[in-house]
Amino acid sequence: MPAPDLIAAIATPPGRGGVGIVRVSGSDLSRLIGGIVGLALKPRVATLARFRGAHGELLDEGLALLFPAPASYTGESVLELHGHGGPAVLGLILRRCLELGARLAEPGEFTKRAFLNDKIDLAQAEAVADLIDAATATAARAAVRSLSGEFSREVEAIVAALVELRTFTEATLDFPDEDIEFMRAADAKGKLSALRERLAAAAARARQGSLLREGLDVVIVGPPNVGKSSLLNRLVGEEVAIVTPIAGTTRDAIRSSIEIRGIPLHVIDTAGLRHAADEVEKIGIGRTWAAIDRADLALVISEAGDPQPFEERSLVAKLPGALPRIMVHNKIDLVGEAPRQTAHDGVRGVWLSAKTGAGIALLEDAILDVAGAHEDMEGTFLARARHLQALAAAHARLAAAAEHLDAAPAPLELFAEELREAQGALSRITGEFSADDLLGEIFSRFCIGK
Repeated sequence: MPAPDLIAAIATPPGRGGVGIVRVSGSDLSRLIGGIVGLALKPRVATLARFRGAHGELLDEGLALLFPAPASYTGESVLELHGHGGPAVLGLILRRCLELGARLAEPGEFTKRAFLNDKIDLAQAEAVADLIDAATATAARAAVRSLSGEFSREVEAIVAALVELRTFTEATLDFPDEDIEFMRAADAKGKLSALRERLAAAAARARQGSLLREGLDVVIVGPPNVGKSSLLNRLVGEEVAIVTPIAGTTRDAIRSSIEIRGIPLHVIDTAGLRHAADEVEKIGIGRTWAAIDRADLALVISEAGDPQPFEERSLVAKLPGALPRIMVHNKIDLVGEAPRQTAHDGVRGVWLSAKTGAGIALLEDAILDVAGAHEDMEGTFLARARHLQALAAAHARLAAAAEHLDAAPAPLELFAEELREAQGALSRITGEFSADDLLGEIFSRFCIGK
């Protein structure tokens, strides 16, 4: 098998800065080091060097660091050239690396090589990108936990318990006359129950991490002039939406991203829902319904003291039944009401004033509660949609296994098969069983240089 080729890329963000880094990885860097640095480099020691071009001309002066294989990020030998952070000078250094036999790295290729060389598993590799993209400090800390292997270790512990139960089950199948007694003696039902509980706990933590990663799409809906734009401005903390007493001021969806106690929220102010004759307003209302279809939560606004609450009108009846909602009663300052939370038929209500800010903290509490966010998110690890799908698939397989075990007589062959499928689903999280197209999809979303 031929040795992997050399890859090179600028590892620092585009633009100007004090320091810029060009990174190279491959099996043999001796020719490249000789051609650009011209010095013998000690492993993991920053060496002051002059970076030279093809004719010996000075390109830049900086630090060169060599990380010999396998003690490097990729598992191959890695060279980092720390120069001045201008795009032109970094381009010269990168071009020189390419002249000396390297090729331009593809997005995520350094991390992909780390995965292929067993330096990290697939969940940890994804956590690298999630840490870079983290929008909040809480999300960053959760990504670090995943990168350190906490999520992977939890999955691997569940898989180990699953393998133990599978091993016993497969051995029991060799003794068909005594299989049920063997299963009872080993408390297979109790072990399966404990396994399902641990899987459910891991899935709950993963769902919290998914919320930290993806955020929550919150759409503000209601008739004209109930204070939708005022509420958006209050939540964001600045005047991002125009507020006037003229009905129909908001013609298009206005999207702003905010953070509430470490949870990213994408809040969308929409055109007022009413039967409009104006063609432009009709388009805005159409976009409102499109935003509602994509939302995770709706804030349905009416005016406090309104004799015909908005939630009883026909337009609200069109909201998707599965869409969580909070009924927001705005303008309490006009009717002398106090800020408070209510609950009716499982639907939460919040009484507030977007103008004065009274009750906004209650709304924030309600949003986080409906979203399932906890005040302490420190136990979460960042999870992606594919992780949640794999955990859900494993959960379904173990539920089916429990049904087989409860049947009389218990079909142990089917029980064993469900356990095998559950293990396969969980193994896809860490990349133990991963298709090449999945790897391509994951690493193509990384930035170049990582």
